Amino acid sequence: MHTGTRTGTRTRPTTATRLLIALGAAVALTGGAAAVPASAAPAPRALAGVSSLAAERLALADKVAAAKYGTATPIDDPVRERQILDDVAARSAALGVDPAFAQSVFRDQIEANKVVQRGLYARWDAHPAERPTERPDLAKEVRPALDRITTELLDALRAVAPVRTSPACTPVLTATALHDARTHRFDVLHLKGLARALPSVCED
Repeated sequence: MHTGTRTGTRTRPTTATRLLIALGAAVALTGGAAAVPASAAPAPRALAGVSSLAAERLALADKVAAAKYGTATPIDDPVRERQILDDVAARSAALGVDPAFAQSVFRDQIEANKVVQRGLYARWDAHPAERPTERPDLAKEVRPALDRITTELLDALRAVAPVRTSPACTPVLTATALHDARTHRFDVLHLKGLARALPSVCED
């Protein structure tokens, strides 16, 4: 992950870095608790829609991890990921959204999901009492929800395209990410995942 972009002789932090800093500050302020400061208010509709869907998708990582943990099914699934990204490219083009932009955003969603899955695996390995007691059905329970979010997120990307080059994009996106983290009561692991899910939304 890049940590900055060069502007003249200065290095300007990327969206990913700024998100990590903001969410990291929220973690520090709460001592690692799930709540995020109440001052993180909802942001304008276009960016709020993207952030909200990214947070909702990330929350499903817990069920994905619970379905895979202790089985031969790996966290990384290159074939499935390629199918998702190819589908996103085709559907985004039909919607008038830049396929490269859409694929970048969805690639971030996939990687963010892995961040949470790996973190949960490590937690469950270290603390067996916290392991899930039920195994969700990926095909019947999780993937239909992911498919719905994919459709809604593509529409949200079409709405956000005109504002993603604005200087206000990253600050607004950060504000709405903090609001969504608070809504979902994300812990430190999920805050890290949310920061990983959003760096491609704004164009630095």
